[in-house]
Amino acid sequence: MNRKKSEKYNRIIAAATKMFAEKGYYKTRISEIAREAGIADGTIYIYFSHKDQILIALFEEKMQEVLDNMKRQIGLEDDPLAKIERFALTHLRLIEDNKDMAEIIQVELRQSSKFMKNYHNLKFSQYLDLIEDIIREGQKKNLIKKEVIPSIAKRAFFGALDEMSRYWVLSKSHKYDIETAAKQINSYFIHGIKT
Repeated sequence: MNRKKSEKYNRIIAAATKMFAEKGYYKTRISEIAREAGIADGTIYIYFSHKDQILIALFEEKMQEVLDNMKRQIGLEDDPLAKIERFALTHLRLIEDNKDMAEIIQVELRQSSKFMKNYHNLKFSQYLDLIEDIIREGQKKNLIKKEVIPSIAKRAFFGALDEMSRYWVLSKSHKYDIETAAKQINSYFIHGIKT
C-alpha cells in the first residue's frame, strides 16, 4: 500500500510540475493535475488538502535535490573561490536542466503572496547558508576580505544568480550560454570580495 501511495504521490508531483509550468499555478485546476497524473480527482485529496500544499511539496522536494546536488558539487573543490565558481555554474545549469521547475520557482511562486509571506523553507535557507559558509572559509584562509559580511554577501551573490535565472526563464532568446553567465557573475563577485 505504501509503495502504491508513493507512486501516486510522485505522479501527482510530476503532473503538477508540468501543469503549473504550462498553464500557471492559478489557472491549473486540481482536475487537470489528476488527469495528467492518470488518477481520479479525489485521490489528490488523500495526499493534499488544497493546491497550495502541492506547490509547497514540489518546491520542498526539488529544494532537497538541489541542496544535495550543490553540496556534492562544492565538495569537489578545496579552494573557497573555486567553490563559489562551482556554485554559480551548478545553480545556473539547474535552470537549463529543469525548465519546468525553474518556471514554477521564478514565476509562479513569486506570484503567490500567500506562499511568499507565510512559508519559510528551511532547505532554501540551508542553500543560502552554503554560500555564507564558503565565504567564511575564504576569510579564514585569507582569500576573502575580513570586512565582507557573509550574511549580506550570500544574498548579493544569490541575487545575481537569481536574476540571471529569471532572465533565462522569461526570455525567448538567450544572447549567451549558462557558462558565460556564470563566469561573468563569478568575476564581478570574486573581484569584489577577494583580498
